[in-house]
Amino acid sequence: MDRLLVLRLETSGMEAEAAMNGVPLLRVGPTQRVALLAVHEYALAGSNQLTLGVRPLPPAGVSAALPAELSDGSAWVRLQLLLPRLDSAADPALSRTVGQIEWAPAAGELLTFPLQLEGRVELPIAFPRWRWLDVPVIAIPQHGPPDTPVAVLEALRPGLAIWLQDIALGLMRGDATPLLQACRLRLEEQAIAYQQPLDVLAQRLAAHIGALHSAQPLKPALHTAGTLRMRLVAQGRLIECLGPDGGPALCAPRRPAVGPQAGLAWPLRVAVMDGRFYGLR
Repeated sequence: MDRLLVLRLETSGMEAEAAMNGVPLLRVGPTQRVALLAVHEYALAGSNQLTLGVRPLPPAGVSAALPAELSDGSAWVRLQLLLPRLDSAADPALSRTVGQIEWAPAAGELLTFPLQLEGRVELPIAFPRWRWLDVPVIAIPQHGPPDTPVAVLEALRPGLAIWLQDIALGLMRGDATPLLQACRLRLEEQAIAYQQPLDVLAQRLAAHIGALHSAQPLKPALHTAGTLRMRLVAQGRLIECLGPDGGPALCAPRRPAVGPQAGLAWPLRVAVMDGRFYGLR
């Protein structure tokens, strides 16, 4: 493998979110204007859907209606699917662009939010059929009575909170074992996606957790059923685990002295099969 498939989202300062094949992956705004992610494990052979949300609804919590406004011509957002070489930066100037969605309203244009733009890109790459495409649908928000997805998620909330607590308690000990066990299927597919030995990926993650804990004891959030937020993604097949602020539920603050990162986060998108939870993405 000599190239990576990378999703890149950049903004002038407007809040925006990017998704690939129904899975939200990147979020930018005034404090973080560029975000990148290798996306092999989200890509499909053939047609792929890219979605750009501008001023999207918060991923968790109650959203307020936004008034319409006139564009001053300065705001823009750009979503790109890049194919850089492994030894090169994922920079549009140095990479092949295989897909792009751009939003740049002219001055005086009337804007209403949230705004969603979609596009499709064909990838002539033989990606395998990932497990998350075939797991049981948990609920589909746009079908059936409007309270059906809410009721389904509420029934799963207590068990999912306990599942997350077990992972977080392991991280508090500097022990990556609960995380590795919970995300075993995810690691298996990442090994295939990036042509890496599975044991090497697992050892690398365990060593990384251990090093972080040695530098400063990890103190991840211990969410309860009352603080856990959930969002259905991947056409209702996965639950994205979120905290009250809309960020990843599995996260840990860091002191500034440790480095530039204000915190660490491990995004989790979970499948439910036979009453059990599996971290697939």
